[in-house]
Amino acid sequence: MAAKSGSLSINSENIFPIIKKWLYSDHDIFYRELISNGCDAVTKLKKLDMMGEYSLPDGYKARVDVIVNPEQKTLTFSDNGLGMTAEEVEEYINQIAFSGAADFIEKYKDKSSSDQIIGHFGLGFYSAFMVADEVHIDTLSFKEGAVPVHWECDGGTEFSMEDGDRQEVGTTITLFLNEDCLEFCNEYKAREVIKKYCSFMPTEIYLSKADTKETQIIKVEELREGDVILEEIHPEEKTAEDGTKTVEGEEKFKIQKRPELLNETSPLWTKHPNDCTKEEYLEFYRKVFQDYKEPLFWIHLNMDYPFNLKGILYFPKINMEYESIEGTIKLYNNQVFIADNIKEVIPEFLLLLKGVIDCPDLPLNVSRSALQNDGFVKKISEYISKKVADKLSGMCKTEKEEYDKYWDDISPFIKFGCLKDDKFCEKMTDYILFKNLEGKYLTLPECLEVKSAASENAVDENGEKVEAEIITEKKTEEAVDETGDAEVSDDAAGDSEESAVEASDNAAEASSGTDEVSEEDADKDADEEKKEKIIYYVTDEQQQSQYINLFKSAKMDAVILNHNIDQPFISQLEAKNEGIKFQRIDADVTDALKSETSKQVEKEMEEQAESIAKIMKETLKNDKLVVKMEKLKDKKVASMITLSEESRRMQDMMKMYSMPGMDMGGFGGEGETLILNANHPLVQYVAGNQEGENVAMICEQLYDLARIQHAPLNSEAMTRFIARSNDIMMLLAK
Repeated sequence: MAAKSGSLSINSENIFPIIKKWLYSDHDIFYRELISNGCDAVTKLKKLDMMGEYSLPDGYKARVDVIVNPEQKTLTFSDNGLGMTAEEVEEYINQIAFSGAADFIEKYKDKSSSDQIIGHFGLGFYSAFMVADEVHIDTLSFKEGAVPVHWECDGGTEFSMEDGDRQEVGTTITLFLNEDCLEFCNEYKAREVIKKYCSFMPTEIYLSKADTKETQIIKVEELREGDVILEEIHPEEKTAEDGTKTVEGEEKFKIQKRPELLNETSPLWTKHPNDCTKEEYLEFYRKVFQDYKEPLFWIHLNMDYPFNLKGILYFPKINMEYESIEGTIKLYNNQVFIADNIKEVIPEFLLLLKGVIDCPDLPLNVSRSALQNDGFVKKISEYISKKVADKLSGMCKTEKEEYDKYWDDISPFIKFGCLKDDKFCEKMTDYILFKNLEGKYLTLPECLEVKSAASENAVDENGEKVEAEIITEKKTEEAVDETGDAEVSDDAAGDSEESAVEASDNAAEASSGTDEVSEEDADKDADEEKKEKIIYYVTDEQQQSQYINLFKSAKMDAVILNHNIDQPFISQLEAKNEGIKFQRIDADVTDALKSETSKQVEKEMEEQAESIAKIMKETLKNDKLVVKMEKLKDKKVASMITLSEESRRMQDMMKMYSMPGMDMGGFGGEGETLILNANHPLVQYVAGNQEGENVAMICEQLYDLARIQHAPLNSEAMTRFIARSNDIMMLLAK
């Protein structure tokens, strides 16, 4: 076959049905397309007036009218825009995909902005054929000497066009609905659809019913041009018992029901943030989202470069237990509704928000129902993330009390954002809040500050309170604080953060030294900087109450992390911030909780722990059990369990990814250590009477008491614990 080239041909008889039936996914969208065409016609006429190429008539009021007629099964869209000549009808209607808007923009590109021109593709008009068997157009151009045009088409590729009888500049499109789509000429349905798509279009949109019998009462001063007066209502004259006559009420008119205004032409997002009041933001939120719970706060987007983007994002107050956490972001293009929650534009972690975004620069498909894949969309998403981060960080800096109030509601989503978006995480790291045991909210830098009694109570030579500079130093075994407490070992010091008591001791040591710092001291300080700074945390205030009490008695602090997202979040913080370590308060017994012990005493306690451990392992049938003896400052605590942070996180991860009932491979008790308090009388009794009759029972009880404080007992263990407790009480009763 010989080589051949040419142009592809398109069969109009085949392509037209495709455009009518498959271009738009929602049949009701023809309302949006026809009304937006009317708004474009009005916008063009106003721009021509501004450019001096046309003079609007006196009293001109731009509007689009939608008239339903259930009896005639028709739906009419009428505007008072620039209209069309016969030549323009031929070009923009008879030739599919030729856009009058695009033509207008090209013609006046040097004189007029295209920002408010909605249409671009010239396909919106044909959406009428999705619901109509026949469509009529009556139009009159603004051009001097123009002749009105009447156009008809029955849904095929054939049309007729002739002189019309329209007297006013503008266009009227009449749809003769098919039997399957008669719902669209129902007044209530029309109102619903128009409010959905057209609530904020830039031209006033009025809805009315043809030949309506409905009426309304107005005051005389409320009478407008065009009102059809049906009756004059005069004040009622009444006669009192004494013959006095009085007139009650005022003159009124009974008129035919006016067309109903359905949209707001200047929505709140088009205004500058400085011109908007709190009440306006709240009223807009209630109106658009039908949510009468006051939002926490909002962010007003107002950007002109490098792309045009306006909008308002609200952080709603969410009941986590009963409501969906997914919000609603309404996307607009030049005040024309496009869709709810086009997720490409909104970062995933912000989908809880409610709000509106209007961006004329968005790359839409021809039906204006979806986004095209474009790097531009990603830029918009990144901008929104940045604005949210800027808003939150600004609030933390300038409105800390308000920020604290909101934090519990927004923290899961902000933390999720940090996990999903590195740039957002970088901006927000210093403004993430942690609630401590006293209910105070601290930023990450504040959590890392060394809080000590010395710094809190330091005074100058005048007796005025000052901030003391704390110089931390690795303590030796001989270093003892004011209360007689000392670190047990260098290893323990390396594994835990300097406590408040230790910091106080260090401060005293530093203040007693000379002003000159030796190279050796400088090296020590440098080493101290490299040491891990531990932030202790709590996941269950009730379950871990004993540990919390121990911390409080030692003047130590911890933060509360009780949300599912907290574990992956703190892991990320540790990965991105060298030297920071999060540790649950039951992961270890810190040196601040221990009493001073000598090496000899430590050795004796190790031996006692070994012998008691042997009893417990036999009694509990648990060879993996690790038992230690420590002298705790709190003599009321007999026993407690610690689980290393690494082991606990591994267990949590395995539980998260394992199916219910799956064997955990015996990992459950690994990493646990039973701590016995050598200062407690009961432990002292066991240590001194290991061959006693009830020692085994006491050991079991000590173990279960420690477990209860650490985590809930399973049903079998709880049954044994209750039975054993009853036995112990019976012994006491004898």
